[in-house]
Amino acid sequence: MVKKIHIQNFKSIVDLELELGNLNVFIGENGAGKTNILEAILFGGNLNHENIAFRGLRVNENIYIKSLFNTEKTKEIKCSFINEKKQRIDFLEKYSRFIQKGYDEHNKEIFMIENPNFLTFSSGKHLSDAISITSYLQAFVLYAPENYFLRRFEEEGQIRPLGVRGEGLFKHLVDIYKQRPELLTKISENLRLISWFKDFEIPNDLMFTERRINIKDKYLEELDFFDQKSANEGFLYLLFYFTLFISPFTPPFFAIDNIDNALNPKLCAELIKRLAVLAKENNKQVLLTTHNPAVLDGLDLDDENQKLFTVYRNQEGHTKVKNIKPLKKVEGVEPVRLSEAFIRGYLGGLPKNF
Repeated sequence: MVKKIHIQNFKSIVDLELELGNLNVFIGENGAGKTNILEAILFGGNLNHENIAFRGLRVNENIYIKSLFNTEKTKEIKCSFINEKKQRIDFLEKYSRFIQKGYDEHNKEIFMIENPNFLTFSSGKHLSDAISITSYLQAFVLYAPENYFLRRFEEEGQIRPLGVRGEGLFKHLVDIYKQRPELLTKISENLRLISWFKDFEIPNDLMFTERRINIKDKYLEELDFFDQKSANEGFLYLLFYFTLFISPFTPPFFAIDNIDNALNPKLCAELIKRLAVLAKENNKQVLLTTHNPAVLDGLDLDDENQKLFTVYRNQEGHTKVKNIKPLKKVEGVEPVRLSEAFIRGYLGGLPKNF
């Protein structure tokens, strides 16, 4: 698991350090740099940048993503990642070359990668662990599912098993059904957060090109099933999220942009509670962004595995982050919910220009 991240000179980020947990939620006004933080992890973890657009990076015409606050040529993008064993991976963009170095807990260099096809090793007893950190980072995906792709059950995306917009969901559900059918039951159990939902199944009579699941509404006993094209948008997002968290074949480290999309506020809070449990049970490390205050009510900040960050721009325009600690409890006074604290401005992350 990645415990600490240090990002320099990436988009709106000049210098930023973060200490992560299993489940990490980022709030802040539009354009503060929440997604830039996620993209920096994606950029710094993948030395071969040919496919990072398929992993969720917003790419402009010349993929020029260096911070414009620093115009000196020596100010290159740098991302450092430290795991729970205090081993470190440094990514450095140096004059159009990309270098990645690994260090053990004694800060001894144990490997260096200068391009995706060339690996230079030096001695180190924890070399295999350091290489596993690199693999962990390279698996990182920034998801931003969309209703259009979820409803159509696109066959596959560029990234497998689940594309960043929700492509490949049906195929992956079929794979789970064939290899780990008990996990479909677990996904279904969590989907009962939606009051009308009873169950779903993979039909056995599908044509070769047909992509469909049968969904049962507990209030419509006379209707056997309907398919995903008739399901509401919120159901499709939850189906994607629970599949992503429960499946053993999805990345161990990923992010979701705007987790609250199309979801009822109270449902958002309960969803976060469920995802915190699922992340821990299934060894997933997750970063989420949101603009919905209700999401925060699903967090337990007394749990060190759950963290809340306010992202903002300082007076110079640089992206900065504040780690929100548990709110102090005052005897005899009803505690303020995190959603209320956010709306009242106690946590920051709200516009101040109006």
